[in-house]
Amino acid sequence: METLFVKANDRENSVTGLLYEAFISTYKALNPNDLIVELDLFQEHMPYLNALMIEVNYKTAQGIPLSISEEEVNHIVKRHLNQFLAADKIVFAFPLWNLTVPAVLHTYLDYLHHPRKTFTYTEEGLVGLLPNKKVALLNARGGVYAEDDRSEMAVSFVKNHLNVFGITDITTVIIEGHNQFPDRSETIIQKGLQKAKQVAKTF
Repeated sequence: METLFVKANDRENSVTGLLYEAFISTYKALNPNDLIVELDLFQEHMPYLNALMIEVNYKTAQGIPLSISEEEVNHIVKRHLNQFLAADKIVFAFPLWNLTVPAVLHTYLDYLHHPRKTFTYTEEGLVGLLPNKKVALLNARGGVYAEDDRSEMAVSFVKNHLNVFGITDITTVIIEGHNQFPDRSETIIQKGLQKAKQVAKTF
């Protein structure tokens, strides 16, 4: 079993970081035989999706040879895509920043959109190709958001991308309100960390 842990936060002592550590330490202790891969997106060179990358994606999907500069870009995308495809389970840890995800996570998800790899088009429409993957989303947000709040574009954003790939087995652990309610901040955080540990036990 291969499990990929994707971390998208570089703030020291962040609530997202605490969530990540609570989950992965519990998971490692209970799954010593798993191959665990950790990916810190802020430590990676991740160019934004642009015209060159879109052209590379098209050419690779069509089997068209690439130039040297295109191969350099393709190597970056391919490494992350293959790592994602190889994983049986994936854990994403990310905060809500300004209503959405950190830019590095957006870029990472851009890398995963590949026809014939993660999705395909049929006469009935788009079909995801990765229905057997299991995902956990660990998210921290200082305010409280209703489940269908359209201004929350972090958890919903990641879920929408995963759904395109056919991934629907998604568990969420959200710590929220620790900034909105400073008098209860520590209690809110600790309760969330305990939930993360509980989810990790059965993930």
